Amino acid sequence: MQLPAGKKVFFLSDFHLGAPNAAASRQRENKLIRFLNEIEHEAAVIFIVGDLFDFWYEYKYVVPKGYVRLLGKLADLTDKGIAIHFFVGNHDMWMKTYFQEELNIPVYFGPKWFEFSGKQLYIAHGDGLGPGDHGYKLLKKIFRNPLCQWAFGMLPPVIGMGLANFFSRKSREAVADHEKEFWGPDKEWLMIHSREVLQQQHADYFVYGHRHVPGIHALPNNSWYVNLGDWIIHFTYAVFDGEQMQLHKYEG
Repeated sequence: MQLPAGKKVFFLSDFHLGAPNAAASRQRENKLIRFLNEIEHEAAVIFIVGDLFDFWYEYKYVVPKGYVRLLGKLADLTDKGIAIHFFVGNHDMWMKTYFQEELNIPVYFGPKWFEFSGKQLYIAHGDGLGPGDHGYKLLKKIFRNPLCQWAFGMLPPVIGMGLANFFSRKSREAVADHEKEFWGPDKEWLMIHSREVLQQQHADYFVYGHRHVPGIHALPNNSWYVNLGDWIIHFTYAVFDGEQMQLHKYEG
């Protein structure tokens, strides 16, 4: 895609809506909607790179309570012709067809390549990529198993959602200390993964969420690692104008 004059691509991730409670989540949701209202005049494409929700499960006939304002805004943007792409994260991996059918938003379950104005972009939430984290990688295979998802769907929503929110909160607490600092290029799993990908195919930018540590760091062969941070503490996002990627903080 060649970006039209004056148009940009926006990237944002890790909102964890629903956590830690309804009041705090609504405040962040309203801030996100204000942001989307402000950028819609210059946005050609918007990427939501995972963990929009702290937990999401699509029952056959039940939609999780909440997020009506945000879902309505996303539908409004796609109705206006602004393309939105959604990558599932480790907290909302049980997405199915709701976003595609109701909001006209494609959903991706793994890394995806895009090209804008001649620049190659490799985009992924980031969970399960790179070395290490073997326990989570095994758990992810179990959670992504259709039988596991079917069994969870047999639970009444009041029980299933309650259990899921409890374990989701415990998961965030377990990694809270790891999300406070950048480990360095030789220890960051996603940077290691990016260098491995570069051995097979060039990317100008690797764009990830998941780590909650915003930053742009140089990689070999004039490539760049971009982590989008989060919308819990940092409220950061990236913008690509057709020539370069920049990281910004939304003050609201």
